[in-house]
Amino acid sequence: MPRYSKERKAAVLKKLLPPHNRSVVSVATEEGISDATLYSWLKQCREKGVPVPGYTQSDNEWSPDAKLAVVIETATLSETELGAYCREKGLYPEQIQQWKAACLQGAGQQEGQAKTAQKQRKEDRKTIKQLKAEVRRKDRALAETTSLLVLSKQLGALYSEDPHSG
Repeated sequence: MPRYSKERKAAVLKKLLPPHNRSVVSVATEEGISDATLYSWLKQCREKGVPVPGYTQSDNEWSPDAKLAVVIETATLSETELGAYCREKGLYPEQIQQWKAACLQGAGQQEGQAKTAQKQRKEDRKTIKQLKAEVRRKDRALAETTSLLVLSKQLGALYSEDPHSG
């Protein structure tokens, strides 16, 4: 089986993929490459999420990246252009509308998550401030207790020395 350079493979795939969408048989004849090799290359493209004409994919066979790319590509198309695009890709306009809604919903969720995270950070800062204040208070109480203990021992030592000395 002959090996083809990445550049040659890319050039041949360019003829098979949009906007050219030429048939596998015509490109195979023109390029002198077997049909099976070209079908294999198209399969690899599908697995990477590249929209391939003449192949109808179910929604879950499209990667999230490919769905987003389709939504972006079709955002500015007229209804007629969208119909032609869908025929080329083996899609339905309704699928693209669902993908667009899912993208927008995801963006909305992300915004909500960002707000939640910001609120959580604010609460965390407040908790940290309270904990630091409590630690300072306990440090002062510990220092005071230590001082009292030291003074108590010194006082005890002072009185215990007096009766023995006198």
